[in-house]
Amino acid sequence: MAITSWIPVIVLAIVFSMIAIRKIGNVRVKIWQAMTIGAIAVLLTGQISPFDALSSINIDVMLFLFGMFVVGEAMQRSGYLNILSFKLFHHAKNANHLVLLILFPIGLLSAILMNDTLAIIGTPVMLSISKRQNISSKLLLMALAVAVTTGSVLSPIGNPQNLLIASSGITNPFVSFLQYLFLPTLVSLAVAFLILKIFYRKHFKSEVVLENFDTSTPDDGLIKIAKLSLGLLVILIVVKIILGIVAPWIDLRLSYIALIASVPILLLSNQRVKIVKSIDWSTLLFFASMFVLMASVWLSGFFQELLINLSLDVTSIPIIMIIGVSFSQLISNVPLVALYLPLLTISGSTIPQLMALAAGSTIAGNMLILGAASNVIIIQNAEKHGETLSFLEFAKVGIPLVGLQTLVYLLFLGTLV
Repeated sequence: MAITSWIPVIVLAIVFSMIAIRKIGNVRVKIWQAMTIGAIAVLLTGQISPFDALSSINIDVMLFLFGMFVVGEAMQRSGYLNILSFKLFHHAKNANHLVLLILFPIGLLSAILMNDTLAIIGTPVMLSISKRQNISSKLLLMALAVAVTTGSVLSPIGNPQNLLIASSGITNPFVSFLQYLFLPTLVSLAVAFLILKIFYRKHFKSEVVLENFDTSTPDDGLIKIAKLSLGLLVILIVVKIILGIVAPWIDLRLSYIALIASVPILLLSNQRVKIVKSIDWSTLLFFASMFVLMASVWLSGFFQELLINLSLDVTSIPIIMIIGVSFSQLISNVPLVALYLPLLTISGSTIPQLMALAAGSTIAGNMLILGAASNVIIIQNAEKHGETLSFLEFAKVGIPLVGLQTLVYLLFLGTLV
């Protein structure tokens, strides 16, 4: 490789070092800032042309994220999510029941509302429960992180990397994801409960009596609109599944679904301007920058050459899972998928291979903090309230958990192939 070909790789290493350290001198570096600096660097050094940079940004992903962020913000701002949270968790009588309610309902809900959305919404709820019930905040935050990561595996809209995979040419992504990943995801959530109980066993003895978490007055008008948007989202997902079976030539894109679901909020709510201003624009900028930087790394040939030198069969399901889990710790799961997908596409990818990539790259987020953006979101939001999970605290639970979950998915995918 030419010396200049190393520039994108060096920039990528610097970017993820900045994300890991999160502080340079007295300056605190945010994730989106680090990634944006990286994208600007490869543009200024000529490692990718402006045209290729613009072409690399996946518009479907950007529009989908925008639509989902609008729906999520409306649900949160209206107070509807607080109402749903209370209805879900007030049934809990003890810590065992509470953690199960976090893992399964919240985990499965992340498959619809996306893991990052649930991470943002769920963190203050977990901290409120911890404070009111004197239950370990670390247990609840860890349960939330594991729930939204694991549960998001089973849907093409559960997380951004699954969305990339679903957009790569799968005819009926919802059916494919459910067919291959639904059962192992349920088993993986059960495995997560057992691991949490082992590492936090002394915290599972608490009795729980939950009252409403938030005394603020809900906005009934916005709640009605948020319910309409959520209903549209569910209906359109069902329609897409049916179309994939009876009329696969009709392309109801996931981005269309998210945008249509956001329309009632954007048209009918008198808070539309505040909602649009409040959505997570920094995350959208992060993804746009990430696409540019990853395209530059791909054009350098470094990633392809590394895999060739390792003499690995990159189309083998066990290898896909192992690379998905391990490399996601180095460059995070979304960039890993953005780099890996072209390799599978070139070799003529199959559905099981793509599902292995989805599973491996997603459960990788359970291993270390930097394995998934949702982990960082949870910890950053918790730190605002004086709580946190350290790198080692997360790893001691995450490493054995991901080892067992990887075996679960390999067993199921190997049986179905």
